[in-house]
Amino acid sequence: MNEHPQWPAWPPPATDEQRRALLRVLDSGRWGATSGTATEEFAAAFARRAGAAHGVCTVNGTVALFLALRALGVGPGDEVVVPAYTFVATATAVVLAGATPVTADVTEDTLHLDPEAVRRAVGPRTKAVVAVHLAGAPADTEALRALGLPVVEDAAQAHGAARDGRPAGSLGDVACFSFQSGKAMTAGEGGIVVTGDRALYERVWSLHNVGRSPEGGWYDHPELGWNLRMTEFQAALLHPQLALLDGWIDRRAQGAAALAEALGDVRGLDLVPAPAGTSRHTWHLAMLRYDPAAFGGRSKAAFLAAMAAEGVPLDAGYRSLSRLPYVRAGTPCPVAEAAEDSVVWVRQPMLMAGAAAMTYIARAAHAVRLRPGPPAPA
Repeated sequence: MNEHPQWPAWPPPATDEQRRALLRVLDSGRWGATSGTATEEFAAAFARRAGAAHGVCTVNGTVALFLALRALGVGPGDEVVVPAYTFVATATAVVLAGATPVTADVTEDTLHLDPEAVRRAVGPRTKAVVAVHLAGAPADTEALRALGLPVVEDAAQAHGAARDGRPAGSLGDVACFSFQSGKAMTAGEGGIVVTGDRALYERVWSLHNVGRSPEGGWYDHPELGWNLRMTEFQAALLHPQLALLDGWIDRRAQGAAALAEALGDVRGLDLVPAPAGTSRHTWHLAMLRYDPAAFGGRSKAAFLAAMAAEGVPLDAGYRSLSRLPYVRAGTPCPVAEAAEDSVVWVRQPMLMAGAAAMTYIARAAHAVRLRPGPPAPA
């Protein structure tokens, strides 16, 4: 095959606007969120973009989930239903809140949380459901809200996504985004909680700001809270990215469409579709369903190694949370466990490499498929 593409780095190079914003904060001497204005200004702008009235910036996405759960009253003795196919932080945030994460399976076609599996996992101690907008496509929050429980959006991968024209961030009771280094908007670390509920906002604000109240004094701490605030430097890095987000999403969407077309001739490697109702997919990931039988019996690990040798560094994806010892299986999760063994990812920077690079991925997969696989274990 020809020389493999140069895959784009992430995050992209810093802009002049980001450099100016960072220097403004640096020269101001007001580096903390309680002394400057950059964090509050970014929180308000991001919340507006997400269709929410209020935003609270915090240190990372896991803490954002923790704050949302605690603001909803989740604590010791409670249970929270989470999808089995998601990043571990969806579950560990529940543990951090003192509650027990209970897994529910995902749908076979989209790998998003299955509302029927959630219904079966709900018990007398269930306090909330976390809906993960997997890969940048919003979950079916309408069906989940019909169960009568608070719905927390784990939108870590869904900056700018929409369902039926409504932005991620406005689809549940409260939503959480991450700004970790691999996310669509990033300051290396960071997170935000957004909500349309004023009381929930004030509770989150207090919890993240050592128990203060928005109208109270510096040394008034009527509630238990922690210092979980974002810095002004992170907000300065993030705010300019709001203007770039749609362009980045468009590039990834074009890449995903080109990849789907290129894979049309590669038997045994298929793009996992988004849930019905997705009106804006951000393509944080392109998830591919891998069929070992179509590749000479190659295991998923062997396929990933063969693709890497062709210059295509695919990702192995998640383990099913149902297999972790600190997560309680609420219902059997065979779909998520099968996905652990059969789904591979193309990450967002690769999707931004252009149509020719997507054709290269398909050609590499075709070459691997035609090549004899390693012998099966005795």
